[in-house]
Amino acid sequence: MRSIAALARSILIEARRSGLPWLALGSVALALGLAGFLSQVAITESLQLQAAVSAAFLRACAVFVLMTYVVTSTVREANDKGIELVLSLPVSRASYYLGKLCGFMLCGAALAACFALPLLIWAPPGAVAFWGVSLAIETLLVAAASLFFSMALGQVLPSIAATAGLYLLARVISAVQAIAGGPLAEPTLTHRMAQWTVDALALVLPRLDAATRTDWLLYGAPSALEFGKLLAGLGIYTVLLIAAGLFDFKRRNL
Repeated sequence: MRSIAALARSILIEARRSGLPWLALGSVALALGLAGFLSQVAITESLQLQAAVSAAFLRACAVFVLMTYVVTSTVREANDKGIELVLSLPVSRASYYLGKLCGFMLCGAALAACFALPLLIWAPPGAVAFWGVSLAIETLLVAAASLFFSMALGQVLPSIAATAGLYLLARVISAVQAIAGGPLAEPTLTHRMAQWTVDALALVLPRLDAATRTDWLLYGAPSALEFGKLLAGLGIYTVLLIAAGLFDFKRRNL
């Protein structure tokens, strides 16, 4: 546990020195500026429009900033032979992986808290709290996926592309599934095979379309049962990503 805590602390120090807090503050400033612009051009429901656009923008910023930081930090350390240096000390591979992951997850939780605070301008505290907790859990999943792909692929661009592809596909899979099963679809064998493929993908992807929803800020927070099921599903998928990352990291020859 001591080595895990030390590695997590090193990630937080690296995040502070690499300018991650300034990126977060810049994202918040851009969101506030965008909201101010919308308040001048919106004809009706100005507050609702500002809340919706700002929430969507801040959620995308949180995911992109964290994903980029995790991938670049991991690949840079691998290229600098930092992994071999740390593992030459009395630190197990599991402790190294979990320590890095804990540090990245703490960065994601801090970003979620930072990005949730400006939404108090337009939405009630209860709805913002649900939104912020959901974003924090979402960033935990993104951190686990980013670390898994960066460790497995070892290059910045493929790792970012794989993580972003997983995230975007999980975001839109329910819409694709609804389109594939719509009443206007042709009942052909090709279409049925495509629909079965989409349904199979929906089974193995997390329900990110139900997480960190903007309508929570506009029309009220979800029920505790619905929110608990959502967090449980994202938590299970995060644990699976962590297990896959540990398995892949332990079997590699460094």
